[in-house]
Amino acid sequence: MKLLLVMKILLVYAIPEEKIEINIPNAEVIYVETGMGKVNASMRLMRAICEYHPDMVINAGSAGTLNHKVGDIIVCNRFIDRDLRKVTLDGVISEIEFEKFSTFSNSIWGTCNTGDSFITEGNDIEGDVIDMESFAEADVCREMGIPFVSVKYVTDIVGQNSSQEWFAKLADAREGLSAFFRDFCVK
Repeated sequence: MKLLLVMKILLVYAIPEEKIEINIPNAEVIYVETGMGKVNASMRLMRAICEYHPDMVINAGSAGTLNHKVGDIIVCNRFIDRDLRKVTLDGVISEIEFEKFSTFSNSIWGTCNTGDSFITEGNDIEGDVIDMESFAEADVCREMGIPFVSVKYVTDIVGQNSSQEWFAKLADAREGLSAFFRDFCVK
């Protein structure tokens, strides 16, 4: 008898409008809505990790950018907390990096800049994409020893689009991310 091992993956997203369905062979995918912001994301992800004991966590959602164009998909393995970057105390971590997954080797890799505000100007923003949850989720996964990656669909260019335009682009983000994961799962 052949034993089939099934990987358990948490797919986390901030709001219902960002939820996508994915099918990964030999994987059980558990969907977790975290809510917006770092506190909600870390609290709800930690609760899900304790309940489901996943092998990895994937964040999928929307993001702003200064460096790319609307519709680009950026796979992030490096995360910066723009709020904590301003704190100069021993032990405060403001940057986390995970190993790149070979599965996404043909993707655009980048850095996600996270903070508790919707950015409308590009003053001193470091990174490829900007969101409000990924650093917190990366920090929880780092602490728990769980591989983490964030896949972001660029919905807006900082300084050029409003938060209403971001919200209107969420349907495009779901479609783009769904296609990305469909292609990824076929390979």
